[in-house]
Amino acid sequence: MATRIQVAVDCHDSKLMVDFWSTALHYVMPDPPSPFTRWSEYWRSFDLPEEEIDDHPSMVVDPDGVGPRMFFHEVPEDKVSKNRWHLDLAVSGGRDVPIDVRRERVGAEADRLVAAGATKVRVLEAPNHYAIAMLDPEGNEFDLN
Repeated sequence: MATRIQVAVDCHDSKLMVDFWSTALHYVMPDPPSPFTRWSEYWRSFDLPEEEIDDHPSMVVDPDGVGPRMFFHEVPEDKVSKNRWHLDLAVSGGRDVPIDVRRERVGAEADRLVAAGATKVRVLEAPNHYAIAMLDPEGNEFDLN
């Protein structure tokens, strides 16, 4: 049996990151685990300091239950260098789709995510390949392809 994973992302503003990545991945914010009815109740069960407790989930999940959960952990440190790994978001339809259609799909998704707070870094283009390198609102790299 494969090991289930959670992608944990250090950040300054978990609400900002939850909003962005739920938009980028078409993920949703989960309900708190049973028997809790509010996230604040759940967080209190860990004896967290009251100033760290709110009703925001700090995570997003695949509504179909296929992809990994993404958890956004607030830390005081700034991001100081390039990520050693990143997410590739497959939005083009794959190599069976004509390159001009893939280019259009990737460009449209890039525009949608820029409107949600991302930044375009550069176009990555080669014969029969088109992708755009991007940054999320806190500067973490990801690619659209």
